[in-house]
Amino acid sequence: MSDEVLYEKDGNVVTIWLNRPGVHNAVNGETAQLLKNAWQTFRDDDDAWVAILAGRGPSFSAGADLKAVDSLRRPDNPFDPDFIYRGTGYLGFTRMTDIFKPTIAAIHGHCIAGGMEMALWCDIRIAAANAVFGCLERRWNVPLIDGGTQRLPRVVGWGRAMDLIITGREIDAPTAHQWGLVSEVVESDSAYPAAREWARRIVTNPQSALRTDKQAAVRGWGLNIEEGLRIEAQLGMTQLFSTEMAEGIKKFQESPSHRTKDRD
Repeated sequence: MSDEVLYEKDGNVVTIWLNRPGVHNAVNGETAQLLKNAWQTFRDDDDAWVAILAGRGPSFSAGADLKAVDSLRRPDNPFDPDFIYRGTGYLGFTRMTDIFKPTIAAIHGHCIAGGMEMALWCDIRIAAANAVFGCLERRWNVPLIDGGTQRLPRVVGWGRAMDLIITGREIDAPTAHQWGLVSEVVESDSAYPAAREWARRIVTNPQSALRTDKQAAVRGWGLNIEEGLRIEAQLGMTQLFSTEMAEGIKKFQESPSHRTKDRD
């Protein structure tokens, strides 16, 4: 794998590093392909349970590399059906909807334009105090085509999403936390260590029900409540008689503190 994207595995935790620090981890065509490959590797590895997306250098990511935009394979005919959807996304993975393992974005510096779209793809976002967010592509008439128009309203609500999408303004890390865009704000050099700690806590839990719950949430979004509940039941039922659930219940029943601590 090229050093523009680094894939590191430590136990059950994977880190996918954007490694183009000289351009604030902007993504060109090669980087997009490498990101796609990295996330597919994570998806298909049974021993990889949680992945962190992070950036080397001064920023998480400034999004698409507009100085190399043609490398992202813009079509000659914008209505060519082979290009309209572009498979897994222009930035390589942002239209992938088949990863049901937990994903975390460790954000510092600029998390703007397609960089924010990549962070929104992740389940959990941890921000350094120096992080800034925004749809800055608005300033250059570049559309959001890596999920931003769909994920941002789902994460922060319609009004706040329209604020960022329409104005192209930046918001700082405390505002992002207030809006629910990020789960935690830490010191400026601590986003990745904090994300590692989140990952460490996640891998201490059984993974099978966690994954079916994530899958139910992803597949049920936007459906009416009846259809969503049907999906939840179908996926949840796969766990009710599993060995993992039996072991979990036994562990709970044998715990001397379950009658007090676990009910608080």
